[in-house]
Amino acid sequence: MKRHALAGPLDGLYRLSIWAAGAAITLMSLIVPWGVFTRYVLGTGSQWPEPVAILLMMVFTFIGAAAAYRANAHIAVTMFTERLGAAAQRALAVAVDVLMGIVCMFVLVYGTRLCLETMGQTISELTWLPVGVTYAPLPIGAAITLAFVVERIVWGEQSHRAVVRIGEPDRPDLEEA
Repeated sequence: MKRHALAGPLDGLYRLSIWAAGAAITLMSLIVPWGVFTRYVLGTGSQWPEPVAILLMMVFTFIGAAAAYRANAHIAVTMFTERLGAAAQRALAVAVDVLMGIVCMFVLVYGTRLCLETMGQTISELTWLPVGVTYAPLPIGAAITLAFVVERIVWGEQSHRAVVRIGEPDRPDLEEA
């Protein structure tokens, strides 16, 4: 198995992303039923479950998407690209990675601006929570994805590694030459 200098830190970032996304969806699956219970059973609808669930969905979506990118687990339509030659497939893979990097930088810059510009606003149900905090998963997820894009461009795809496959052995047969 090939190892590189950033394997440890990026593996840790990957694990952190997985845990954050998993915790977010777990909490969301508990909070949403609580909101339904308080509204329809107790007749005293709580105000906080919906905005908190939306915030957790943002964490799950944008942080989880970064982990899915590293694991090469996003949905992809490969019917066309599989019919191309190896050189064309590699060229398209590089183009996709470069475009992903550009999109990540855009979301990182403008997502950070959005967070900073909305820090003075609050959510009516949660007056202690600045709106900018609720948008924070956008630039954070973009930064994590950008790190994984750079990793893929420099060291190749990581989806074959045991840390990404969770419990499966490394697949040296999938490593790029």
